[in-house]
Amino acid sequence: MNPLSIFREFLLLGVTAFGGPTAHIGFFRERFVEKLQWVKDEDFADTLALCQFLPGPASSQLGFAIGWKQAGWPGAFAAWLGFTLPSALLMTLIGIGVAKFADIGNAGWLMGLQIAVVVVIFKAVLQMAKSLCPDRTTTLIAMGAAAFMLWNGVPFAQLIVIAAGAILGFFLLKNADSTGLGHRPNRVTSGTQQGMVVGGVCLALFFAGLFGLPLLAKQSDVLALFSSMYQAGALVFGGGHVVLPLIADQVVADSAWLDESQFMAGYGAAQAM
Repeated sequence: MNPLSIFREFLLLGVTAFGGPTAHIGFFRERFVEKLQWVKDEDFADTLALCQFLPGPASSQLGFAIGWKQAGWPGAFAAWLGFTLPSALLMTLIGIGVAKFADIGNAGWLMGLQIAVVVVIFKAVLQMAKSLCPDRTTTLIAMGAAAFMLWNGVPFAQLIVIAAGAILGFFLLKNADSTGLGHRPNRVTSGTQQGMVVGGVCLALFFAGLFGLPLLAKQSDVLALFSSMYQAGALVFGGGHVVLPLIADQVVADSAWLDESQFMAGYGAAQAM
């Protein structure tokens, strides 16, 4: 597939998909599974499960994976660029002029937008529930996971839920048919060995950045900023609201790059993207 076509589709979503990663996933499924049929529903569910297990924004990772499936690395880059570019440009413009803006962190129109986004997320959850929870067993697993996640105060709750879901699925969903989330044939291709090499290199780079960047952070403000954002992206699971306190500690409390009103203004603007 032409990477330009992938860029166009993700650019369209980049300018219309509001609501954060959870809502984005619903938009992705509606566009790429139901309408364009780029991805099968079961492959979408598998990729989503993997992205939820990884740190960082699940929707960006999912879009990257869909682009890679269609056109390899050029497709992955096109998907990432198209989906990220609109909000990146707008936030850059806001960042340049944020010192001149009033505090918009608690603006009424932003709060109203966040309330409306709840409906978008709820619609996405209902759509995915129909295909991901087709029977009583999968429904009970999902309900149990939801109940556990709503119980606050448990460190790394998302990782615990994902691990428990994998264990329960291994024992309880062995005989599920191909329309559900049961076992599917293992797909081994000639590129498996090459993929393992690439994966090993990427994993090594991940840990090199995780432990090496803090050592280089004192060399310049640019490296310090990059290290702070890398640490936030590498260590936090659960999306933007979870990563927010860590970023605030890095850029407000520790480094004093922003004051609290500027930080909240930026966060309020991000909610409108």
